[in-house]
Amino acid sequence: MLRRLRRRTDLSQRELAARAGVPQSAVARIESGRSGDPRWRTVERLIRAAGGQVRFEVPAADEPLHLPAPVPHDGLRDRAGRRYPAHLDVWEVHEPKDWPGAWWAEWYNLPPERWPLPLPPATYELNRRHRNRRRWAEWVRGVVAVRRVTGGALPLTSWRFVAELPDGELVGELRAHERSPHVQWGGEEPVEAREVVLDGVLVAADHRRLGIGRRLVQALVAEFTAAGIEVARAVADGPGVDLLLACGFLLEPARPAALRLERPVSAGRR
Repeated sequence: MLRRLRRRTDLSQRELAARAGVPQSAVARIESGRSGDPRWRTVERLIRAAGGQVRFEVPAADEPLHLPAPVPHDGLRDRAGRRYPAHLDVWEVHEPKDWPGAWWAEWYNLPPERWPLPLPPATYELNRRHRNRRRWAEWVRGVVAVRRVTGGALPLTSWRFVAELPDGELVGELRAHERSPHVQWGGEEPVEAREVVLDGVLVAADHRRLGIGRRLVQALVAEFTAAGIEVARAVADGPGVDLLLACGFLLEPARPAALRLERPVSAGRR
C-alpha cells in the first residue's frame, strides 16, 4: 500500500522519509516486508506524508475498498532480485533502443556480438520533467476524443473532424472537401468513384507526436464506407507526408505547383 501511495504522489523513498520525519531505511524495511511489526505512529506518519488518510471504521461487507492503483511494474526485478522504485515509470528492455544508456553511448545500432555491455532487464527515467511529460502524454492519449462536426454553416460536401479533451479544449482538427465529378460539373449522382481532398490536419504544438493526427485521419477514412467514397487525395510536405504515409496514403507521380502570395504588412518596402 505504501508503494502505491508513493507512486500516486510521485515520491521516492528518500523524499517520503523526509516528509514524514523518519529514516529512509524504515521506509525500505516496511515496503520490503522486513519490518515485522512497525510502530503504528510511524505507519500513520508515512501514510499522511504520502497523501493518504487514516480512518478508524468498519466498512460494510458489500462496500468496495477504494485503494490506490497498483504499481504496474511490481512484477519486474533487477539482476539482484530487487524491485524497481515504485514512483518511476519502468519498462522492459528487449533491445538497445529500449535502454537510454545505449542511446547516449551510440551503440544501439551495433550487432549483438559487439554490444559492449549486457542489457538490463528493465530501465526507467529519472528526470522528473521527462517523466511527467510521458505520464501527461499517456493521459492525453487515453482521454482525447475525436468526433465529426456537422450542421451549422458547413456545406454538405465538407468534412470536419475535431479532437477534444474532456474539458472541451480543441487540440486537433481535420478538414476535407468532396471533389467528385458530379460536385464539380453538376449532374446526377455519380456512378464513378467519389473523391475527397484533404485540406489539412492541424494539431496543437504541445500535443503533437501523440497519435492525434493519425486518429483524425482514421476517423475520416472510417466514414468512407457509409458515404460511398473510395478515394482521398492530399498535398503535403515535411512531417505531413510521413503522417499520411503512416495512415495508408501512397505517393503519386503528379507534380502540384507550389504557389506563394506575399502582401506588404506596412507602408514600407513593397
